Amino acid sequence: MSSPFLAIDIGNTRLKWALYEGAFPGAALQAHGAEFLDHIERLADGPWAELPAPGSMLGCVVAGDTLRRRAEEQITERFDCAPRWVVSSAGEAGIVNGYDHPTRLGADRFVAMVGARHRMLSQGPERPMVVVLIGTAVTVEAIDASGKFLGGLILPGHGIMLRALESGTAGLHVPTGEVREFPTNTSDALTSGGTYAIAGAVERMVQHVRSHCGAEPACFMTGGAGWKMAPAMNGDFELVESLIMDGLLVIAKARAPAAAG
Repeated sequence: MSSPFLAIDIGNTRLKWALYEGAFPGAALQAHGAEFLDHIERLADGPWAELPAPGSMLGCVVAGDTLRRRAEEQITERFDCAPRWVVSSAGEAGIVNGYDHPTRLGADRFVAMVGARHRMLSQGPERPMVVVLIGTAVTVEAIDASGKFLGGLILPGHGIMLRALESGTAGLHVPTGEVREFPTNTSDALTSGGTYAIAGAVERMVQHVRSHCGAEPACFMTGGAGWKMAPAMNGDFELVESLIMDGLLVIAKARAPAAAG
């Protein structure tokens, strides 16, 4: 019988966690939550206080070593479980990393691609993919049908765009507006401009993949602000809230025989 598995994603703003029935794709979700990075120390005595102890955990971190260590302190304080973290490598769990320096690829980007490929293969034959993470920053990844990561884009998320405009332009301290085809006030103009800037970058990458691979890519979107972007996207994008957690489950399952041996 499998023991519970804890998956953790430490982003630029929040720590997201999920407890599953086991370390394998499709495992039932038992509990989940998120904490802002300033409040990581609440986990052991707060949301994790009543959780069953996981037999293993795996996480990804983009927020730096200090925050990783703070999370590890909470894990070891509450659970008898060794913290393990994904570091991007030359290849794992169906993804071949084409980055110039593979270990410099953000772990969240790598894990999301693993999760997306597993999802794509569960739906049908191999296809190229475009994988979009909408968070504090936005990343747009291109993967060919064999699972090779071809390259990706990084651009600012909505919040960074708005703060940059506010700091560099007089008088642009306005509340967030709505996405409009033809904005007629500054709030809507700012929100629409940021949304369509991201959508345009994604659309360009879809065109690149379609041309390079000679096939229509499967397109996946994830991240805390994905639901805001989805209505503005061209094409058929599948919004998957748990793509990084899905990737952690796939990697944990793929590593299990090696860990046992």
